[in-house]
Amino acid sequence: MELTVKQKKQFHDDGYVVIPGAIPQIMVDAAMQVINHSLGTEGMNKEDLPTLRSQSYCKEARSHSAITDLFNVSPVRSLLESMLGEGNVNHAGGGQIGLRFPGPVYADAREPRGHLDGLGSGLNGMEKGVYSRGFTGLAVCYLNDVPKPYSGNFTVWPKSHRAFQDYFIEHGHEVLANGMPQIDLPEPPVMITGKPGDVVIAHHQIVHCAAPNSSPNIRYGVIFRIRHKDCGEVGLDAYKDIWREWPGIRAVMEEQQAAAG
Repeated sequence: MELTVKQKKQFHDDGYVVIPGAIPQIMVDAAMQVINHSLGTEGMNKEDLPTLRSQSYCKEARSHSAITDLFNVSPVRSLLESMLGEGNVNHAGGGQIGLRFPGPVYADAREPRGHLDGLGSGLNGMEKGVYSRGFTGLAVCYLNDVPKPYSGNFTVWPKSHRAFQDYFIEHGHEVLANGMPQIDLPEPPVMITGKPGDVVIAHHQIVHCAAPNSSPNIRYGVIFRIRHKDCGEVGLDAYKDIWREWPGIRAVMEEQQAAAG
């Protein structure tokens, strides 16, 4: 399975693309069973909730085959290879189980607040003042219906990946040690709706978050952080050279530029 030229161009321009129905329902059901079994047997401690929201719920289930198969066995990995190059995409050893529970009944939904991954918060396993770029992109797998905004949607700020490339070229990525830079972003946030089995592929440098959930339902998702095989070697340079690890995207844009003269 491979992305179309149109989809690759959208990814280049906006920093994300939605692939409807990328994961078969039987695999979605298996992952849901594993997650719900964990919730029903392992449960959660209230004092752990901030860390679970920041890192992952159901930690003992993250590496279960029903979770990793969403990436390794489904068409998702081949989709990523069409972007990062054949043989360049590492297998997933685990997924982040991202649940978003409903907020208080009748509470006003706050506006989404975006971030870049890799900035230490004290809750995400990294100390404040520390930052790193440990992955190339995100694959966000929806496991249940997310029919409208403010349903815990994976939310992106289109074109923010390119805005931050320009910002880091001018100011240096070292500013990330001070936390999330506050800059004017090119476009307002998009709360992505979808159905079970839909997958969102996003660039590592796109501003994103989970939207508030004012629906009556839990939003179930599994997030994979994709690493190009050279991610460690490229390291922080990718903040200023955002297509370094995306040869499939570069090739499409180069062909279009050549065709345009």
